[in-house]
Amino acid sequence: MGRENIIMECTDCKDRNYFTTKNKRKHPERAEWKKFCPRCGKHTLHKESK
Repeated sequence: MGRENIIMECTDCKDRNYFTTKNKRKHPERAEWKKFCPRCGKHTLHKESK
């Protein structure tokens, strides 16, 4: 299968908030999305963590 589970981490507080999947064959680079961080209480940039 091409899809793998990834964990999204807040860039401000380093809290791991979201779990999702992505196709690593089509998008081998790390994902970056603006998501709501419940710990910070605002929308922040979330990056894919290892």
